[in-house]
Amino acid sequence: QVQVMESGGGLVQAGESLRLSCTASGLPPASYAMGWFRQAPGKEREGVSCIDWAGVATKYSDSAKGRFTASRDAAKYTQYLQMNNLTPEDTAMYYCAVIKNLNCGKWPSPSDDKYWGLGTQVTVSS
Repeated sequence: QVQVMESGGGLVQAGESLRLSCTASGLPPASYAMGWFRQAPGKEREGVSCIDWAGVATKYSDSAKGRFTASRDAAKYTQYLQMNNLTPEDTAMYYCAVIKNLNCGKWPSPSDDKYWGLGTQVTVSS
């Protein structure tokens, strides 16, 4: 049984930082990229970051570049998102995705095999 669990969300003030974590377990043997996506009320879910199986290749949304850093540990199934200089526009539910056979050269498509966590709320006050 695949489980994907996020943690680290919370309420912060603008300019502060948060570190999100995601751990996956029970995955069938394969190479998996890990990504962070977010969805604000009334908006579509959007990609924030992606990190490949080796932890080398990364991709960021334009809003995340220069402020957010994705990383993953040697165990491969845990990833982190360090978010600095947060703004109220970053307020959203943040979801972890584990995507099969993705190299993070592009955002995953709806047809890619992926597993989602339930999300962790990030709220940034002005």
